[in-house]
Amino acid sequence: MNDDLISVGTPLPRAAKAEWIEKRLVRITWKNGKTSVVDLAPALLSRRVYMPLREDDALFAQLKVDEYGTGIEWPGGLDFSALWLSKLPSAEFDNASFRDAMDDLGMTLDGMAAALEISRRQVADYRKAKPIPRNVAYATRYLVDSAQKNDRHPEAMTA
Repeated sequence: MNDDLISVGTPLPRAAKAEWIEKRLVRITWKNGKTSVVDLAPALLSRRVYMPLREDDALFAQLKVDEYGTGIEWPGGLDFSALWLSKLPSAEFDNASFRDAMDDLGMTLDGMAAALEISRRQVADYRKAKPIPRNVAYATRYLVDSAQKNDRHPEAMTA
């Protein structure tokens, strides 16, 4: 009985490495090998406790993964949990990500243009090599997240 392993749900994310890129962008390498770049600026603005990290680049650059990989931390007891960080959208959204999102959504050029309220030509350009504006990236992520939630909870669609 003592050797039984009990597993409930998905394992908590664990960070292996965290590095400051610029401004308030952080590259996190997870223990599963995946990497994400997240922008912590909005989170730093949301709570007074993070005021020291907002402007002080030297302090922000001292970030490190905590002892167990359950978050990142700074001197003075400031931290963000790995679970919370794993839920942040990636700050990187390139043309391949845009194409993948269209594929995940099953969208045509016309369908994506209508969903994002942009021209069909812009969608075609974003699929190729045109840099994707932040607002289009956020809107595209929202569409994908909404579709995934609806796939997990189809009863919400029939309310």
